[in-house]
Amino acid sequence: MGKKTALITGGATGIGRRTAIELASEGIDLIINYRHSVDIAEAFAKDLTSEFGTKNVPIGGDVSDYQQCCEMVKKVKHHFSSIDILVHNAGPYIHERRKMADYSVEEWQYLINGNLNSAFYLSSLLIPRMRNQAWGRIITVGFDRVESAPGWIYRSAFAAAKSGLASLTKSIALEEAEFGITANMVCPGDIVGDWKERNIDDTVGVNDASVPVGRPGTGEDIARVISFLADKKSDYITGSIIPVTGGKDVLGKVYRDNK
Repeated sequence: MGKKTALITGGATGIGRRTAIELASEGIDLIINYRHSVDIAEAFAKDLTSEFGTKNVPIGGDVSDYQQCCEMVKKVKHHFSSIDILVHNAGPYIHERRKMADYSVEEWQYLINGNLNSAFYLSSLLIPRMRNQAWGRIITVGFDRVESAPGWIYRSAFAAAKSGLASLTKSIALEEAEFGITANMVCPGDIVGDWKERNIDDTVGVNDASVPVGRPGTGEDIARVISFLADKKSDYITGSIIPVTGGKDVLGKVYRDNK
């Protein structure tokens, strides 16, 4: 097949933004999904087109809402004939430490919808076209050790949703393999703040003793893995949960810090 198009949810900022740069640098056209960052997304799309010559379209939409997902996919059809790659990076997260019994029903539903149901919404909308063209890539984002469905203190809703997403990703991989569609999950380590948008070269001379490899993680670390999984020659990798943590036991540290 020819030129590819990727939809990156939450693509205007953070790891999604750094992933967009990586994919655009490889000649992939992009739909940059955003929820509130319209000005940032529009400027970013223009910058990518100017730098790499790709077609980049910002499209707003809250992926936790099925109708908005439908509208977003409809809008895409005005710009591209298909979406070949789904990078499902967006996912709501409540930073305040909260025990499970202290979540409101609305908060719980929002986190489950945004992190788990959203993947079903978008995948179910995009897979039929991927089947028709006998090619597709679905890449989700999890957290360290998600494949073991671990408990995560004060993050029960997020952990439950992402654990479900890991299982869903593996199920899609099995169901869609015959159609040339792969599905994998990438699990970032403890990448925080502006490091989510920074490059590996930025870590030169920066030490982080909490990480076995000795440096902080960056958005480029994650983007490189996503780019690799999206490549046409990566079709033998599917149903995989890939940690990108620098060897750090992220959840173990969280648990010790909260004891």
